[in-house]
Amino acid sequence: MHVMILGAAGMVGRKLVEKIAREPMAFGRPVTRLTLADAFQPQVPKTLRPVSTALTVDLAAAGAADRLIEGRPDLIFHLAAIVSGEAEADFDKGYAVNLDGTRALFDAIRQAGMTSAYVPRLVFASSIAVFGTPFPEVIPDEFFTTPLTSYGTQKAIAELLLSDYSRRGIFDGIGIRLPTICVRPGAPNKAASGFFSNILREPLVGKEAILPVSDSVRHWFASPRAAVGFFVHAATIDTARIGARRNLTMPGLSALVSEEIEALRRVAGDKAVALIKRVPDPLIERIVAGWPTQFDAERASSLGFKAETSFDEILKVHIEDELDGRIA
Repeated sequence: MHVMILGAAGMVGRKLVEKIAREPMAFGRPVTRLTLADAFQPQVPKTLRPVSTALTVDLAAAGAADRLIEGRPDLIFHLAAIVSGEAEADFDKGYAVNLDGTRALFDAIRQAGMTSAYVPRLVFASSIAVFGTPFPEVIPDEFFTTPLTSYGTQKAIAELLLSDYSRRGIFDGIGIRLPTICVRPGAPNKAASGFFSNILREPLVGKEAILPVSDSVRHWFASPRAAVGFFVHAATIDTARIGARRNLTMPGLSALVSEEIEALRRVAGDKAVALIKRVPDPLIERIVAGWPTQFDAERASSLGFKAETSFDEILKVHIEDELDGRIA
């Protein structure tokens, strides 16, 4: 089985690669070939090096998608994207990567299928940013997409393309609308949602963190471990069970910033909480104000997708996976 991961150097991409290294039969068949591609050089675990190719590539560059599809991967994870804050700040870059790159990939698959029988499974990383105000307190599966950011708009367009290309039999696609992933490991990035992780990750190792919004902000969360589980399940599910509505809102946890902080207090005490510094940022506040806060993800849950149900669980995952079970 030939698996391709686009965006393999990103956080979820790296963790997906680690999952394959730990569980070679994660997709029900052995991975005999693994192609990892990103704008930055992907890292390959030692055990996967004999079957892996790591590529540094700009998906939106002319001909890049065609070259990637030449190897006819059976399973494609499309995780490559410019994150929300950067897509909002740089209009041209956001559309070039998040929309033009995605369209190039989809069309490269279409062109490959014109010369030979080729219909891969394609799992696309979408986002709850496809929704925007006004919306109900709890957003049902039937609610329509009304993004209020360039990033959300780019993801919503890609979702429509994925559904249409799947309807036409060009590939067997499934879109995964990710909650905000928390706690993200590593250094802060340019995502507008990054502070949700920063205010937990940094204090857990004795570092100061900036909180740019009110404690009363509510949001929708899942851990990196849950996110990898979403993608693995999407790769193996019978898509006949999904039908024509190919984009699914993933289950998650609806929680206030204050609930995050109290979970941190229970795990690491007042000393850790004191490291959170409140510095309001009007741009971040404006972006976050247009995001959804809670979903009824009945479709995805009924199809077997699972996430955490408390922030204590999310913190436990981070401490186990990133801190070897220890905190500062």
